[in-house]
Amino acid sequence: MTFASVDEMVEAARATLSRLAPVQAEQAVRDGARLVDIRPEWQRRADGEIPGAVVIERNHLEWRVHPDSDARLPLALADTRWIVYCTEGYTSSLAAASLVALGLDATDVIGGIHAWREAGLPTVGGPTPIEQLVAG
Repeated sequence: MTFASVDEMVEAARATLSRLAPVQAEQAVRDGARLVDIRPEWQRRADGEIPGAVVIERNHLEWRVHPDSDARLPLALADTRWIVYCTEGYTSSLAAASLVALGLDATDVIGGIHAWREAGLPTVGGPTPIEQLVAG
């Protein structure tokens, strides 16, 4: 498929998702979903991180979370619901749609970590090493 713009591509990606507001994402995590921070180290250092999220930078995401991948993380189970976040919710939409295209249960956080923080939800300083859980 060809898109006329990046905005059109993001819109198409979002059409495959049931995106979550930060408070909804927090509840989904309490219900067992896995939160994934796909931002590079410098963004995690600048904006902080969400406690309990697993850090998987964008370029490794599909290989680390697909349960049939030889490069998967031990926490990548077939029934995992993945909630991806980035800084403002654009890259995360593309990433989550990629996971959906692989048959995984995935979505993203509307507005990213900026909206999470604006909702009064907890954050901590970063950066956490990749493929580690952010400490609370």
